[in-house]
This record gives sequence, structure tokens and C-alpha cells, in this order.
Amino acid sequence: MAKIDFDYIWTDKKRTLFGLPLSFTRYILTEKKIITRVGFLSINEDEVELYRISDKSLQLPLGQRIFGCGTVTINCRDTDTPIKIIKSIKAPRKFMEVLEENVDIQRDRYRVRGRDMIGAGYDEDDHCDCCED
Repeated sequence: MAKIDFDYIWTDKKRTLFGLPLSFTRYILTEKKIITRVGFLSINEDEVELYRISDKSLQLPLGQRIFGCGTVTINCRDTDTPIKIIKSIKAPRKFMEVLEENVDIQRDRYRVRGRDMIGAGYDEDDHCDCCED
């Protein structure tokens, strides 16, 4: 198994039958990025900067919920990966809390807020320019 060469906050493998981590997909959350590493002999990695995450959702299908797993879908302002799916992980709600905490830290670091990323025409009073009288 390949050694991970960086510090991470959270890591898990995609769970398969009976919630067991029997796959070659690993998810890694670092201080700045979320990384998906897929493969055994040939490894592919996909990274998304945390400050680019705009929204997330949680799916808890019955088959995953029985084994304490769930799937998190992340919407990003990233050209390569506008939607990142973290499939069948243990304790998905805890992961979402850790992710949100670190997304906020990175947004503060880069001075980016959610509305800055959306690109809609909002003024400082959070009113839409198109709804003005």
C-alpha cells in the first residue's frame, strides 16, 4: 500500500459489502484540500481546494445506513470537478462537520465567502440587483 506523504485531518476508504473497506478508493481531508485517491497499481488522485466548496449534501440510503455509512455530495467551484462524491463512508455526519469547519478556516484564510463564489449581483445589503424598484 502506498504511504501517504502529508498530514491529514481525516481519511477513510469507500465501503462496500457490509460496510467493509474493501475497495481501492481512499478519501483524504487535509488542512487545505480534499483528495480522492483511486487505484492499486496505477493510482489516480483528484484534489479540490476546500475554499472552493460551495455546498454539500448527505444521502443515507437504507443499505448504507444499516452499516453506519452514507454518501456526501460536494458542489465545488472547480473546473475539473464541479461535483465530488464521497461514496459510502463511515460516520458521514461527523465528516461533514469536520469538512465545514475546515472549509470555513480556508475561506477566512483566503478572505472568500459563499456569496463571493456564486457570482450573483448582490450588494452589501444582500439584496439582489434585479429586484430593486
